[in-house]
Amino acid sequence: MPFVRLQRKDVIEPFLRRNAYLHVYALGDLDDFFWPHTTWYGLEEENQLQAILLLYTALEVPTLMALGDPPYHPLCRLLSLAQPVLPPRMHAHLSAGCREILGHTHRFETRGPHWKMALLKPALDVPGVERVERLTLDDGAELKELYTAGYPANWFHARQIEIGYYGLRERGKLICAAGAHVYSSTQRVAALGNIVTHPDHRGRGHAAAVTARICKELFRTVDHIGLNVKADNASAVACYRRLGFEPVAEYEEVMLTRHDSP
Repeated sequence: MPFVRLQRKDVIEPFLRRNAYLHVYALGDLDDFFWPHTTWYGLEEENQLQAILLLYTALEVPTLMALGDPPYHPLCRLLSLAQPVLPPRMHAHLSAGCREILGHTHRFETRGPHWKMALLKPALDVPGVERVERLTLDDGAELKELYTAGYPANWFHARQIEIGYYGLRERGKLICAAGAHVYSSTQRVAALGNIVTHPDHRGRGHAAAVTARICKELFRTVDHIGLNVKADNASAVACYRRLGFEPVAEYEEVMLTRHDSP
């Protein structure tokens, strides 16, 4: 049977390590902190894994990771086989061709093409980095206020503060923040997310300073740092390039709802 449920980390990890930056989120989810909230599926042929799907279920709406390297035929085949066990509503990160597979059974709302970027040539000594501070659970309400003002479509959840969040204040008010969506010292990977600057304070290098600080801290315990960004977000892409990030893969983010769901 080519379609299998994967339940052993030592089977999953070697496949993901073939392209660590493409799978930085999935590698992080092998950590004991995230592992209980994950479900994994694989396509096996001749006892070799050809493709992997990850379903992350910690948040209210699950997230499906359907990512692979070209050619994408094994991944698309796996996605087709897995459709009966997928939830009726989910976010999804999809490599090329995957949306067409799911289009037969799901309605979709696209968030457009995105890039996975990797910190390949760190240039983290930027102005303001020394003013950035580590945030705690006590800053949760202020963080939510900042995201409401500057990033309404955020993926923030208070439990992420435990993973690692940093911020910058002016006159005592939090004006910029960034966090790690995924972090694992065991897997030595981290994925940044929810990087936001208050609309009244943009264009002054604050996001670069906060992102640089969190990367400096993460490099104490990880080897691979990545992030996701909309391909057409020119200002964000320029900021990340300034710090040494480079695009390593393109994918699409979509919201999927099964046709027979309300």
